[in-house]
Amino acid sequence: MIEIKDLHISYEKEVALDKVNLHIEKNTTCAIIGPSGCGKTTLLYTIAGLKKPNKGAIYIDGKELNNVRKNTGVILQDYGLLPWKTVWNNVSFALLARNVGRDNTIIRTESILKDLGIYEYKDKYPSELSGGQKQRVAIARSLALEPDLLLMDEPSSALDAMTKEHIQNIILNIYKQKPTTLAIVTHSIEEAAFLGQKIVIMGKANIINSMDNPYFGKDKLRENIDFYRFCLEVRKWIREDS
Repeated sequence: MIEIKDLHISYEKEVALDKVNLHIEKNTTCAIIGPSGCGKTTLLYTIAGLKKPNKGAIYIDGKELNNVRKNTGVILQDYGLLPWKTVWNNVSFALLARNVGRDNTIIRTESILKDLGIYEYKDKYPSELSGGQKQRVAIARSLALEPDLLLMDEPSSALDAMTKEHIQNIILNIYKQKPTTLAIVTHSIEEAAFLGQKIVIMGKANIINSMDNPYFGKDKLRENIDFYRFCLEVRKWIREDS
């Protein structure tokens, strides 16, 4: 699905990404983790087509990425909701902008809001919602477009511990119900180990290790001591790079 070859991005004299190579299989999940300032968000934005590389290339389904891609959904850290639109209109607006049609827009908006348990908030504005509710609206807006690639930047970073786990469960359940290619940037080792089939660990401007996750998708994962041992393995790589 995604093939990244010798990616290099710099801002004047500061190197953000240097010789990054990465392969993500179709319909799998990949968590990208590393210390602040390592370039992980820059990498995600480049995969989304929002940033242009100085050197190297990104291929999605065999085609070189040169612009924003129609079938890629992006969920930003600040949710990106339109404050003057209700929950319903935030989701339906994205569909209408794609010329989905009024009837299909109504059906898909209602369906996704119900699936994510936020239909009761359809007439509320973002300012009237909690952080977890806003995140679910942002997820709903992206999923309503039925993307084949979903990119998430710190999907639960601003949430309290219980809401964070709830959002992570929602993301995992969405994936299990309808597998799609999913790339998540996070600073949380536990979130990476919970949501990533592959965990990509970044150092300064490049990838220092890639690990397959043998515990992905297992039942009652947070109650499994082996899950936390795996988190310690990931932590060791980050600590050694620091």
